Amino acid sequence: MSTNRRGFLEALAQQEAEAHNANNEDRIFKKYANSALPTVLAKSTAGLNPYNGQWGEAEATHLIRRTMFGVKHSDVQALTGMSMSQAVDYLLNNIPGTPAAPINDYNTNSYTDPTGVPSGQTWINAPYGDGNVNGKRRASLKVWWLKQMVHQNLSINEKMVFFWHNHFGVRYADVNDARMCYTYHQLLRSNALGNFKTLVTEVTFNPAMLKFLNGYLNTNTAPDENYAREIQELFTVSKENNVNYTEADVQQAARIFTGWRINTSTLTSYFDPTKHDTGNKQFSAFYNNAVVAGQAGSNGANEAHQFINMLFNKFETARYICKKLYRYFVYYNIDSSIMSSVIDPLAQILVANNFEIKPVLAALLKSQHFFDMDSRGCFIRTPLDLVVGTARTFGLTMPNNFSLNEDFLGWNYLRNQAVNLGLDLGDPPNVAGWPCFYQTPQFYEIWLNSFTLGARMRFTDMMMNQGFTAGTSATIKIDILAVAAQFAQAENPDLLVDHFASMMLGIEPGQIEHNSLKAILLSNQSQNYYWSNAWNNYVSNPDVANTNIVKSRLASMLTALTRLGEHQLS
Repeated sequence: MSTNRRGFLEALAQQEAEAHNANNEDRIFKKYANSALPTVLAKSTAGLNPYNGQWGEAEATHLIRRTMFGVKHSDVQALTGMSMSQAVDYLLNNIPGTPAAPINDYNTNSYTDPTGVPSGQTWINAPYGDGNVNGKRRASLKVWWLKQMVHQNLSINEKMVFFWHNHFGVRYADVNDARMCYTYHQLLRSNALGNFKTLVTEVTFNPAMLKFLNGYLNTNTAPDENYAREIQELFTVSKENNVNYTEADVQQAARIFTGWRINTSTLTSYFDPTKHDTGNKQFSAFYNNAVVAGQAGSNGANEAHQFINMLFNKFETARYICKKLYRYFVYYNIDSSIMSSVIDPLAQILVANNFEIKPVLAALLKSQHFFDMDSRGCFIRTPLDLVVGTARTFGLTMPNNFSLNEDFLGWNYLRNQAVNLGLDLGDPPNVAGWPCFYQTPQFYEIWLNSFTLGARMRFTDMMMNQGFTAGTSATIKIDILAVAAQFAQAENPDLLVDHFASMMLGIEPGQIEHNSLKAILLSNQSQNYYWSNAWNNYVSNPDVANTNIVKSRLASMLTALTRLGEHQLS
C-alpha cells in the first residue's frame, strides 16, 4: 500500500487551510490538516494483459467502486461468486430496460401544472406551458435521474450515462425545454454502452444540442462555428497534446452543418436545404486536404455524415475517447508509458471493433493495470460518488406515507447536497463538462477546497446521525442497523470495522485508525464482548434500550469513519 496516498488529502487540506483567511478558517480543516507536504501519487506500470491475480472481496469492491455509485454488501457477494472475467462481463451486459418516464411530482396544495398534467402522470409529451412549470419539470428530471442512480441494478450503465453527459456537456438550464432535455438524456442512456460513432452522429442532430450550441441558427448567410468547433475540440479528435485541425477547418465544418433546424411542435430536428451552404468545403492537411463537395436540396444533409466519417478516420478520435475513459475509470494522470501500454492499445481495440465501447471497457476493466494496487484508491471521489454512493450503500428510501411531492422534496434535497459540493446534475459549467474531469494538473483535486471538504463531512455526519427533513412531514434517515445486520459476523467488532471500511474507504485504514474505530464500538473498553454482548442482546431483544445502545455506538463509529481522509478516496 502506497503511504503517500494516506497523507495526500490531509496535505491538500493543509494547503487550502493556509490559503484561507485565518479568521474564517474551516474548523474541520483545522482539525484534520497536518504539516505533510503533498506528494505525487504512485501510478501503475502494469499494462492491458488480463489480470490473473487474487480475486476476492477487495478486488470486487474496487471494481464496483469504480463502475457504480456506492458499494453494497450484496453487490460484493454477487461478484465474488463469479470469476473476475465473468464479473466484468456481468457489469457490462446486465443493462436495465428503459425506466419509466419522469412524472408530475411538483403539484402541491398551492400549485397545479398549468397544462393539465395530473399528479403522478408524465409530462414528457405535455405542452411547454410557461417558464415556471418548465423549471419545475427540469428539477423533476434531475431528481428522476438521481433516483435511477440510487436504485441502479448491478451494472456499469449509470456510470456510463453520466460519463456521456459530461463528455457531451449540455446544460439543461440553457436548453430550457425540459421535454427536450429528457429526450437528450434518453439518447445518452440508450447508447451508453453502444457505438461511439453512432452516438456522435445522433448527438449532432439532437434538438437539445442544436439548441445549446446554436446549431439551429446556423445558416448559409450567417455560419455559426460553435458546434463545428466543439465536435472537433471536445467530442472527437481534440487538440489535447498536439495542434492538429485548424481554424479554417472549424469554418469549413460550420458551413457543412448549416441548415439543421428544430421542429418546436414535435421536438425533432430536420434539414432545411434553403439554409444550407452548397459550396465545396476544403479541409486542411490534417484531414488529408479532403474536399466535401457541396450538395443542393435534401442531399445537403449528407455532408454532415461525410464530415463525421472524416473525424472517425483519424486515430486521434479513438485515442482521445480512450483517454477520457481511462481518466474516468482508472486515474487522471497519463504519461508516455501509459499512452503506449494502455491508451493506444485501447484505441486500437476501439477501431478494430468499429467504435463499439464495450470491448474497450472489457479490456480495461479486466486488465492487470486496472487491478494493480497503485490503481486503487488513487483519486478523490466525485460529489455523486459521495452523495449517491452513501444513499445507495445504506439503502436510503423515502417513507411509504410520503406524497409524490414529499418524495420529490426528499430526493431533491439529496441532489442539492451534490450541488453544494460542486456538481449540479444536468447543468455542467459549460460544454466541456466539469473541470475536474479535464483540468490539468489538478483534475479531481479540484473537488476539494476549504468549503467542500467540510461540507462533505457535514453531509455524512448528517446521514449517519439525525437525517434530514427537507420540508417533509417526517425525518428521512438511513437505517444503519439494517445495513450492519446484513453482515453475518456483525457481533465481531474487528470484522465489522473492516467490513464498513472496505465498503466506504478508498484504501484500507491503518492499524491505529482501525483500533480507534473499534474503540467506539467497545465504548472505550478493552474486551470485544463489550460490543458482542450489546449486539447479541439487540438481535435477541430489539427493545428501545438495546437498540439505542448499538445504534449510538454504530453511528459514532460510522461518523468517525466517514471523517477519515480515506473516505474521500475512490
